[in-house]
Amino acid sequence: MKSTTENWGGRAALMVAHCAGMVDLVALPVWVGVLVSGYGLDPQQAGGLATLFLLGAVLASLFIAPRCFRLSSRVTVATGFAVAAFAFGAVGLVESYAMMALLHVVAGLAAATALSVTHATIGGSGNPHRLFAIAGFALGFFGILFMGGVPKLVSMVGASALFWSFAGIMAFASCVAALGFPAMRTHGAATQRLDGKLPRTVWLASIGVSCMALLQAMMFAFLERIGVDRGFGATAVAGVLIGIGFINLVPAPLAALLQNRLKPRTVLVCGPAVQALLALLMTQGQSFIPYAAGALFFAAVMIFTHTFAFGLLATLDPSGRAVGATPAMLMSGAAIGPILGGTVVKLAGYHSLGIAAILIAACAVACFMPRSGANPVLAQP
Repeated sequence: MKSTTENWGGRAALMVAHCAGMVDLVALPVWVGVLVSGYGLDPQQAGGLATLFLLGAVLASLFIAPRCFRLSSRVTVATGFAVAAFAFGAVGLVESYAMMALLHVVAGLAAATALSVTHATIGGSGNPHRLFAIAGFALGFFGILFMGGVPKLVSMVGASALFWSFAGIMAFASCVAALGFPAMRTHGAATQRLDGKLPRTVWLASIGVSCMALLQAMMFAFLERIGVDRGFGATAVAGVLIGIGFINLVPAPLAALLQNRLKPRTVLVCGPAVQALLALLMTQGQSFIPYAAGALFFAAVMIFTHTFAFGLLATLDPSGRAVGATPAMLMSGAAIGPILGGTVVKLAGYHSLGIAAILIAACAVACFMPRSGANPVLAQP
């Protein structure tokens, strides 16, 4: 049977592709932590490498999103993840910072090419909100496996094992996509709007999502370092990271359940405010309990809020360009986050991250808050 977004074969391929393409959302704390502890880089250098991966992802997504419906989805996704696998595998074999930087850019370009097509395919499904929630649940389960296994593998084999793990994830996604990635659906309304301008509401919502992604990446990149440097112990911090994976199983199904019960505006406005509150818990206290409480729920807020944002954008823009540019939205903010966080920590310490979080969250709320006659769709249930 041919794979489509309406059967579980096609959905499984979309879930695998979503997990591989969104690996930074799960792995960023370990990624930056390994670059600092395993490669001897300072926080700014480590954050810079993660930023280069995300910058490559942004550029690829901006280029691919308007062209998604003109590409062979299966070939594009399989090829993109295959190139990313080779790039990450090579990172594990080199020691030069310049070469590591170049390979991070290549991996970002390739992975986001595949991810943009994946998200455009989800956006063209019958119920984008629900399908994106299913993919989000898969990402939460993937996070448990990743946090439960990869840090242990790194401690046994060495820092390069992280990048070989990334390579394996990308290679698996490439094989799954080659075997059963679903065909992309196009609607009449979509075809007619491919060359039109995106509504202002779409731009505002997209910028708000980018602000949330910036806050997410800035904090999440240094979550592990905050715990270790404050003396909470490697075992306790590892327990928090594993706990995050279990918590992250909840928000996507919850968002699907509440799809018709909550207004998108309510979710989008509250999301950044809750992010800022959790960031303050992590950065302003010196004890383990506030740190753990903030860390455990931090990524869950982004997953829940973004599920509503994805469904909204798919409704606002039937052409699929907006949801196809989801990696650009997420990673334009996320690209700045690690290096911004590293710079802030280097200059003023971890507590200053909380202040930065408040400012970024305020910008996101301003984008999501409906204005008279400007953002009417955000107020709809």
